[in-house]
Amino acid sequence: MKKILVLNAGSSTLKYQLFNVDGDKYEVVAKGNAERIGRSASFVSIKFADGSKKEVSVDLPDHNRAFEEVTKLLLDGVISSLGEIHAIGHRIVQGGSIFKGSVLVNNQVISDIEDLSTLAPLHNPAAVLVIKAVAKELPNVPQVTVFDTAFHQTMPAEAYTYALPEEQRVKYKIRRYGAHGTSHKFVAEEAMKILGEKCRLITCHIGSGASITAVRDGKCIDTSMGMTPLAGIVMDTRCGDIDPYIPLYIMNTQNLTTEQVNEMLNKQSGKFGLTGYSDSRDFEAAYLKGEPKVLEAMDCYIYNIVKYIGAYIAALKGVDALVFTAGVGENSPLVRKLILERLAYLGIELDEAKNNLRGEIVEITTPASKVKAFVIPTNEELAIARDTVNLTK
Repeated sequence: MKKILVLNAGSSTLKYQLFNVDGDKYEVVAKGNAERIGRSASFVSIKFADGSKKEVSVDLPDHNRAFEEVTKLLLDGVISSLGEIHAIGHRIVQGGSIFKGSVLVNNQVISDIEDLSTLAPLHNPAAVLVIKAVAKELPNVPQVTVFDTAFHQTMPAEAYTYALPEEQRVKYKIRRYGAHGTSHKFVAEEAMKILGEKCRLITCHIGSGASITAVRDGKCIDTSMGMTPLAGIVMDTRCGDIDPYIPLYIMNTQNLTTEQVNEMLNKQSGKFGLTGYSDSRDFEAAYLKGEPKVLEAMDCYIYNIVKYIGAYIAALKGVDALVFTAGVGENSPLVRKLILERLAYLGIELDEAKNNLRGEIVEITTPASKVKAFVIPTNEELAIARDTVNLTK
């Protein structure tokens, strides 16, 4: 029996899950968050395997302290000592073109992650702080880094290249990197267990942030997010693809700074910008009530998703199955139905009853459907734990 701790550092958060691993069996024994790091009213929380919870208000000036407080919670009834932890896995947002898979942490890996911070300024520096905090507290425990971008490193140059001057592409590393790679990889592998390894998939990670990925025989050949997670389809608060001159136009005509435009495009746009609803559940409720602006926004939202699916069908030269995952993809029968209705020309036939099931892997199309569609719950922490075990055997 091994204990694997998975850490996910955000700009002001530290999420964690502790797994008991026995062969191929992975059991979550505790999970929780450190919230509002570097801010007032910070706290740490833990949820135990029996469903009980505990929350402690504590000053969290930085990620070092956050990790210390997380270990205190784990030592309070979950583990008897930190020596029980076999290995620690970290989610890293940006691995650039350097990391094509998960790797064991060493000084060079830490340096490379730091160097890539210009591509993920909110997440990579936080992750490095946590890696260093772990190394200080648990110097003999191996650490593994799992990169959101790694799965997308199989994209051909024609898919990841932007038509920019060579200096921008080479010196400043501007290209398509994608995101949500750990999730896309996880659900693609689950789908291949059903369909076989030789298949063409379009995986739809649709949550507050959202991305679509074309997968051939288990490898990514294209993905909707770009150099940053701002690109691609319409999201809850992100604009998705727009004319690249628009930010310059806004700055020139309204005297706004780059920071203000960045805030607008990332946090004030998308479904929120169109309707005022930033939460998908509120957005759907308003749609069902027939609010005119939400009806129009839903059409825009669904059209964006379907357009990418259509493009990836062309890139894959056909498609065997669609996979829906993440918050909206897993929990919104309405969004799935609206998407599949627009794809009926492919011979897709929706099974209404199965489309209303939740919390499990389910095929939501009929046996007669020429293209299959699945709901597959994602589990990025489990994927990270598996990679950590495989690299620390």
